[in-house]
Amino acid sequence: MNLDSFSAERQSSALKARYRRILRFASFALAELWWFELALPQIGLAKLGARGRVRRLTRLARNFHDLAADLGGLMVKVGQFLSSRFDVLPESVTRELAGLQDEVAPQPFELIQQAIEAELGMATSVAFAEIDPNPIAAASLGQAYRAKLSKGLAEELGQEAVIIKVLRPGIEEIVDVDLKALRKIGGWLARVKLVSRRTDAPALVEEFATTTLEEVDYLHEAGNLERFADDFTGDPRIGTPEVIWERSARRVLTISDVSAIKINDIDALLEAGIDPNAVAAELARATFEQFFVTGFFHADPHPGNIFVSRPDTDSGVDFKLTFIDFGMMGQVSPEMRSNLQSFLFAVASRDSRAWVAACQKLGVLLPTADAVILEDAVSKLFDRFGGVRVGELIQTDPRELRDFALQFSDLIRTLPFKLPNDFLFLIRALSLISGVTSELNREFNIWDAVDPFARSLLNGSGRSTLRKIGTEALSSLNTLARLPGRLDSLVTRIERGELVTRNPELERRIRTLDSSVRRTTSALIFATLLIAGVLVLDRHEQLGTWLMIGATLPLLHALGVGRILK
Repeated sequence: MNLDSFSAERQSSALKARYRRILRFASFALAELWWFELALPQIGLAKLGARGRVRRLTRLARNFHDLAADLGGLMVKVGQFLSSRFDVLPESVTRELAGLQDEVAPQPFELIQQAIEAELGMATSVAFAEIDPNPIAAASLGQAYRAKLSKGLAEELGQEAVIIKVLRPGIEEIVDVDLKALRKIGGWLARVKLVSRRTDAPALVEEFATTTLEEVDYLHEAGNLERFADDFTGDPRIGTPEVIWERSARRVLTISDVSAIKINDIDALLEAGIDPNAVAAELARATFEQFFVTGFFHADPHPGNIFVSRPDTDSGVDFKLTFIDFGMMGQVSPEMRSNLQSFLFAVASRDSRAWVAACQKLGVLLPTADAVILEDAVSKLFDRFGGVRVGELIQTDPRELRDFALQFSDLIRTLPFKLPNDFLFLIRALSLISGVTSELNREFNIWDAVDPFARSLLNGSGRSTLRKIGTEALSSLNTLARLPGRLDSLVTRIERGELVTRNPELERRIRTLDSSVRRTTSALIFATLLIAGVLVLDRHEQLGTWLMIGATLPLLHALGVGRILK
């Protein structure tokens, strides 16, 4: 066997071991979460499951951190997402994953230099005046280095200091293996009714795969960067690097050096005289602009991808946000953008009925969702928590939350929401931004950011908004035009005795009573079969055994195990 074949066989074995390791970790993690978070509560042991939740999650996060740091690839991106969820995950969990934000083990510069020369078709000494061999970032898919352009090109472009992004050698093969593992895990989740009712896990994986494969093409990223920059042309608050096309190719991307203060470095912001609270508000504003206006958004806005700096010129603003790393981007269709604007207006006006209607149009509600009860719950949430700050939410009296949970217990238990396939990156981006703003300002009030932005849209900020208002006005006129006919139909149904009214609370109680009766009946059947089996066991051993075995089926139903499996 020659050296090349031996190397290829060794690489193939390493990729297979990687695949098995990812699946092994996922299977154990999912089994543990299912047991403590779903199974135990269904058999009346919810307190036991909750007792060590933070400790379990922290241990799981630590183990995943070790796995992702060792493997790199797409596992690091999963860790980046989780480490930014300061708003929903315990600090101990986000702290365990924080090290994955920027750094994984770098590959030797000799390999990187060979990759640059092979991709650009010239020696690095010709392409660049100098390259610092120490990477400034070793990310999951590539590495970044500071460099200076060759003298002639620097004079031509008026730009000398640059950043070179280089794909890790062999990363395409690693991405293929990771996606194969994720597809397998997506298949597992598709068999769990609790998940499959709410989203199409395999379809989500395929959407993630499409974007990831675009990430390993730096020419695609360069196009994304320039499109994003065009969307914010004339906005002094938002900045981007410039692409150096003369030194860029599919596996190598050269951009201007825009390094500044990382957005979550609060001490550095304060030292520079920049208010972190204002940064949080501006980040929220820029995010809304991407979601609701341009329809083209940064889908990986973790703290390592956003810098804060003072403007270079007299632009009238005291700081600006500079986004980098445009490999993972998301798009919002015109129809979805219109529905998102409706959702935004409903939140800003605290209109629970419009909120439910917008959710239905967006496709985030299950068909079984009870719109009446949901509207009532959202209305009470708006009345109580609309405008409440994060710090105040944390201090909310647990008894108040318990009373709300009891009042809407069925709604909370079923959680009638689902994740549409085209929401994967939008939710990811919003989750990351939520985590960053919460870290910048624990008192951050999202309502303060939503209200002025919604008002700016209603004042006609953009042609799409004007078209939307016109469309909604036409829809209202059509509804008014149909109103006499609908009233006549209503009177006819009343005269015929066909009118049906709904009492959601009564319906809920009937469903609960029906479930209790069914489970009590199952318990009686279980007891009957078990006693009969014990009584006949001595005289008819086989019959007695089968009777006792048969008793397990009604027992499982009485314990609600069928719902656990769902």
